[in-house]
Amino acid sequence: MAAPNKKFRILYLVTEDWYFVSHRLGLARAARDAGCEIIVVTRTKDYGDLIKKEGFKLISFLLPRSRLSIISEIKSIVNLVRIYRMEKPDLAHHVALKPSLYGAIAATFANVPVVVNAMTGLGFAFTRGHWKQSFLEPIVRFTGRLFFSHGKSHIIVQNPDDAETLQKARLGRPEDMTLIRGSGVSLTQFHSFPDPEGFPTVAMVSRMLWNKGVGELVSATRMLKKRGIKIRVLLIGMPDPDNPSSIPGKQLCEWHDEGLIQWWGYRDDVQDIWRQAHIAALPSYREGLPKSLLEAAACSRPIVATDVPGCREIVHDGANGFLVPSQDAKALANALEKLIKDPELRKEMGRNSRLLVESHFHEEMVIKKTLTVYGELLGASFDDACA
Repeated sequence: MAAPNKKFRILYLVTEDWYFVSHRLGLARAARDAGCEIIVVTRTKDYGDLIKKEGFKLISFLLPRSRLSIISEIKSIVNLVRIYRMEKPDLAHHVALKPSLYGAIAATFANVPVVVNAMTGLGFAFTRGHWKQSFLEPIVRFTGRLFFSHGKSHIIVQNPDDAETLQKARLGRPEDMTLIRGSGVSLTQFHSFPDPEGFPTVAMVSRMLWNKGVGELVSATRMLKKRGIKIRVLLIGMPDPDNPSSIPGKQLCEWHDEGLIQWWGYRDDVQDIWRQAHIAALPSYREGLPKSLLEAAACSRPIVATDVPGCREIVHDGANGFLVPSQDAKALANALEKLIKDPELRKEMGRNSRLLVESHFHEEMVIKKTLTVYGELLGASFDDACA
């Protein structure tokens, strides 16, 4: 089938420019190559020039993430409505929960005909354990019920648990949802590496948040060192001050200075991290489908993660890693110890990780499925872009 005859205007709403480049650039390129005009609405920080070089129109927009000021939130929505009315997209693709809520409101008032709300996990509002969660969840439910049914509206979820949660909350019907497992990983960019020589190294690539399980990994490391287990733990990522669960940099430095972990901060050479590391860890409380684990698996690394939505999609317990209960540092330590002590098990699980990505999570597959959703909603075919 041919690419669409009409030159559709597709608008992407993403909170941060780095996230668009990391998670949606390949998709936007494929839509552009199919003849679509691409508009990116995001906070512009480090990647604005790269986005514009792709031929995309870039609109700088700051979506508040930490404040709960009603006035600032209303201003953000009003500004977003203005952008949508000015750009007149044929399809608006919103990435993550808050952009989906605000984007859905803006799309309704701007009469955008087609909306795709991509849930990259259900975020802080659906993660128990903080007083703000009990305040935010009813607001999310009420707003979503009002605006997620706008026109031709569709929800993309990354795991079955999130689909079930949204359906129970009456935020979407099964027929209006598509399961697409993550944003995919490039198999040409991320290569299979052999199990490295040297000191047993565990790496965690993530924002430095308490609800990502950083505290549990530090506690597990302390336990292993007390058992006499040789281990080096790398924390790769930065705190996120806009997130209520952010870990202060001071705390990360204290753990680093104590010799428990090595905090390397943000790194863009992720392939080199997995070249050095023997094991990937992510003891998160809840995920959509973490790209950091997809990249680790593509590099043939065994994984230890929590048995929670998102993580269990990429970790098959006993096959390419271990799943442990959430917020259980002892179980985490035990699973890491098994892999540290058994190089042959690491190699076998690493091979299984790579095979899993090749079969289910490569980027081209994810792009093709997403463009199929676009085509069904717009009444066009994007098959040529996926060839």
